[in-house]
Amino acid sequence: MKFTRGSDTGLWLLTTSVSYLALFSILVSIPELALAQPNEDDIACLHGFQSMAKSSDPALFNNWTDTAFPCNTTQDGQRATFVGITCSSSRVVSLFLSDKGLTGMISPNLSLCRNLGILDLSQNSLTGTLPSELGMLSYLMTLNVSHNQISGPIPPEIANCSYLHELDLEHNRFSGEVSTALATLQKLQILDVSHNDLVGPIPTGLSNTSDGRPRFNASSFEGNPRLYGFPLPYPKSRTLSILAIVGIGLGSGFLSLIVSFTAVCVWLRVTEQRLAAEEGKISQLVPEYD
Repeated sequence: MKFTRGSDTGLWLLTTSVSYLALFSILVSIPELALAQPNEDDIACLHGFQSMAKSSDPALFNNWTDTAFPCNTTQDGQRATFVGITCSSSRVVSLFLSDKGLTGMISPNLSLCRNLGILDLSQNSLTGTLPSELGMLSYLMTLNVSHNQISGPIPPEIANCSYLHELDLEHNRFSGEVSTALATLQKLQILDVSHNDLVGPIPTGLSNTSDGRPRFNASSFEGNPRLYGFPLPYPKSRTLSILAIVGIGLGSGFLSLIVSFTAVCVWLRVTEQRLAAEEGKISQLVPEYD
């Protein structure tokens, strides 16, 4: 069969249209395929968190099962929903479980949610330490675990979260010194480590900017009795201690002066009486001449 030029053009258009339609169908199906395949790291992240944290609300973790995942569609085409979890491009990007009656500890498996940008576990009763593995969250912008019972040091590895904008650790039981590594967080705009048991000096990079302006105010550090340095005010207890030392020194000096003066007076009096007695003896020995 021969085709005219017009026929050739029509066939080419038809073939091209079919090809584009097939390609479009494949491209459209790719997100669905992605949704059908749960991200193993994110699953391990959430299941690890669930295994170490409990909630007073029994419904919170009810659907956290192996067959349900918040970033993927289920068999009926509906997306599973987990309270406090937000997804984007089939990855977990936000975990917001503030004031959910959580107890237990924070799982280091949270570091497997590589795309996590917000981690807010504030206003709960979590214990244990803050996992250093959280420093592996390259996209983390908000880390808020305030108002819990978390203890131990503040992991210096948190400084690896270069996009961190907010770090709120207030009202916990953090101890040890504030790592100077935290001062390298250039995007950090909100910092609160108040009301813990931190000790030692406040790193210069957290108290001042490179041009000498205050970076964070005193409220970011208050409530740590053994933490000192700008911008915290000079401790009154130290002022009182210095005044006490000066007072003791002056008092001791004055007391020593009184004792010395009294001793000298007594010595002079005794010496005077002795001389008078000796003069009396001498006068008795000297004969009287008429």
